[in-house]
Amino acid sequence: MGGHDAGSQHQFTGFAKYFNAYTITGRRNCVLATYGSIVAICLFFKLKPKKQAAIADK
Repeated sequence: MGGHDAGSQHQFTGFAKYFNAYTITGRRNCVLATYGSIVAICLFFKLKPKKQAAIADK
């Protein structure tokens, strides 16, 4: 018979269960992980302590 075969669905386990390109939930998780990483990197560099210039005694 033509059409979609429900028996050939992908059965993901482990990491691929949450991050995959086949399901909407997997795609959403990939996008959220990417955005979260970008925000974390930006916050790291924004909140990192600045180097203080050495003050020479005169």
